[in-house]
Amino acid sequence: MDKELIETPKLSDEVNALMEEANIVYQNNFDGNIWFGRCIFLSWYCSIGTCTFCFRSTQKHKIENPAGARRSIASVLSEALMIQGFNWRLEFLTGGYEIFPHEEMVKIAKSCEQALGEKIWLNVGFMDKEKLANFKDSTQGVVASLETINPELHKKVCPDKPMKPYFKLLDDCKDLGYKRSMTFIVGLGEVKEDFELLKDFIEKNPLDRITIYALRPVKGTSFNHGPNTEELVWWISKIRIAFPKLEIIVGTARHRIKEISLLVKAGCNAITKLPATNIFNTEDGLEVERQVKLAGRNFISLFSCDDVYKLQDWDALIEKIEVDTETKLKIKENLKLYLDNFVKNYKNLKQKN
Repeated sequence: MDKELIETPKLSDEVNALMEEANIVYQNNFDGNIWFGRCIFLSWYCSIGTCTFCFRSTQKHKIENPAGARRSIASVLSEALMIQGFNWRLEFLTGGYEIFPHEEMVKIAKSCEQALGEKIWLNVGFMDKEKLANFKDSTQGVVASLETINPELHKKVCPDKPMKPYFKLLDDCKDLGYKRSMTFIVGLGEVKEDFELLKDFIEKNPLDRITIYALRPVKGTSFNHGPNTEELVWWISKIRIAFPKLEIIVGTARHRIKEISLLVKAGCNAITKLPATNIFNTEDGLEVERQVKLAGRNFISLFSCDDVYKLQDWDALIEKIEVDTETKLKIKENLKLYLDNFVKNYKNLKQKN
């Protein structure tokens, strides 16, 4: 498994030059504001469960009752409120295949839209056009979780998740007026030559955003390490240079925090995949903020706050969500657990410093 980075890695002259070129492209097209994107997971179950890199592939055989692996709506909405309250953004609402009945998914998406105060991004697999249209009231964009564009590699790492339905999903999104995104994982086995496949795909299927993940090795899968910093910076830089106005979100990890400044300079608009609720008001949270500043950008999301209760009128935010009174009380209870922990973390941080 990957080791924690203890300092910001040094890049080769070649990749450093590429990063600097991408940095200029970014500066010519964006305002310098970087944000944190938080995914909301609805379940740890997936009816497919065979993607070779995925945590859910290690869990499917352990879950006898898939319905029991669902999160409560109160838990989901308390997380959505934190996203709004700390000026994070919803990366997307997601979960494994066949986690909720369609009608219930539509309701959950609408509740999340109310909690966030803006339309959401959705990543729940492929669905037919008629069902996709039912999310129009709550959803601004849809994500195709393709992971890789190399067809042979895709068959290997996602043996039961074919690519063609996702191609149709993107076409249907265009017809219905949704924004479009895809996921791409660096570290699955792609080579630099595959960049042309990705570039060609995006040119033929114009996207509004892309999420690039650094593979995070999961115990029990065949992957033991993720990409090194050079590889990740190379891919981000190449995509930024090729697509100057594309919104790029990069998924990193807690043990990779020290490289965030390089990912930002390579041209990303946002970072995701960090355990934000675990590192809020900790040294790691402060380091995330420092890394973005080190890259010369403005981090508009919060990973630290001296008084989280005064930051927002949390009760007022809860009241905006159209759910029953019992659910609102549960949201308040769940939210309090998070906020109390952030207060505790802040006290510990002050004692250390």
